[in-house]
Amino acid sequence: MTSAPTTSPSSPGAAAPKGPGFAEFVCLIAIMMAMNALAIDAMLPALPHIGEDLGVANENTRQWVITAYLLGFGGAQLFYGPLSDRYGRRPVLFVGIGLYVLFSILAAFAASFELLILSRIGMGLGSAATRVLAVSIVRDRYSGRTMARVMSLSFLVFLGVPILAPTVGQLIMLVAPWRWIFGFFALFGGSFLIWAALRLPETLHPEDRMPINVKRIAGAFGQALTSRLGMGYTLAMTAISGALFAFINSSQQIFFDVFKSPGLFTTVFALVAGGIALASVLNSRLVERLGTRLIAHTALFGFIGFSLLHAVIAWMGHDSLWMFAVLQACKMFCFGFIAGNFGSMAMEPMGHIAGTAASAQGFISTIGGALLGFWIGQQFDGSTVPMTVGFAVLGVVALLLVLTAEKGRLFKAHHLRPVTAS
Repeated sequence: MTSAPTTSPSSPGAAAPKGPGFAEFVCLIAIMMAMNALAIDAMLPALPHIGEDLGVANENTRQWVITAYLLGFGGAQLFYGPLSDRYGRRPVLFVGIGLYVLFSILAAFAASFELLILSRIGMGLGSAATRVLAVSIVRDRYSGRTMARVMSLSFLVFLGVPILAPTVGQLIMLVAPWRWIFGFFALFGGSFLIWAALRLPETLHPEDRMPINVKRIAGAFGQALTSRLGMGYTLAMTAISGALFAFINSSQQIFFDVFKSPGLFTTVFALVAGGIALASVLNSRLVERLGTRLIAHTALFGFIGFSLLHAVIAWMGHDSLWMFAVLQACKMFCFGFIAGNFGSMAMEPMGHIAGTAASAQGFISTIGGALLGFWIGQQFDGSTVPMTVGFAVLGVVALLLVLTAEKGRLFKAHHLRPVTAS
């Protein structure tokens, strides 16, 4: 099988750009994307040990370790896009990764839970650069089908991280205290920083640099926030993300306290996360043939159906470890079809304000989802009822938002009028 030729965005017949080759570039982008998922999911097995060592009496309070990171990660997305358009990709990426490493080290030595939470916010602020810059760097270097190929291959690696990350955290704690998980984050980020500094050139062309114009940025944000379709799907994605973060926040307590099966936590978590990975791979093969709306809207009904079924089973007291695992995997399978397609549909009318719109949408869906997931996680009462009911409610809310965005029409696209910059 021959590989697709590398091309610059400017001309299909141009010579291959300077810097790493195709395979190395894909690895760089994949690891950049994976850094965020690793920082969230590898922490889950360590939460009981963190609570014990830092004197956190309330088990639900430990969920701040996850939510604090997400709040930092979501909030900083508003700023990295405009900064990288002005100063270039490399310096902004290096500052972000540097913050990630610095706050990982600070977290490793945190003497109090409060300092740990501040460190996690700082880690999120740093890693947000990877979320914003990964796509920008790929777009700078490639276009068309080659860009799609890079993103697809990178995403396959990225999908494996949530599956393996809790196992990584568990393995570290077999040989070292929980603080070494943060040491691992620092080493991981530092190694990537050195690799990128040596091998990743600046990809933003000098003629493409844009000054930071507050009026222009504010106007673009205003247009993004007033688009019925864009905001409808952004808020629907916020609701669905809230369900995902509720699972992440509650999963360790559910396996340890409800099912009394801590030894199966990483295995079942991998099964559930594998549902997202499988759906994402299938979606990439089906979406061009079936369309985003048919796939995403059908998956949303599936998500609601499985969530309602699980909520009823939990409410009646019949939930079990394997019942939970199977139904949660089914819900996450539906989530895998929803997430990417909702994001694509939210961007459909954004036209020439795509960068700013993506920042605004990422900020809303991450911050809003994190707060919703945290609130549901705080309702944990020693059963799976709060989480399963939360899934069902958020699924219905997402459906209502989609109906609003599409003016009551599902499964088929409307004719769109793109939003253009002022």
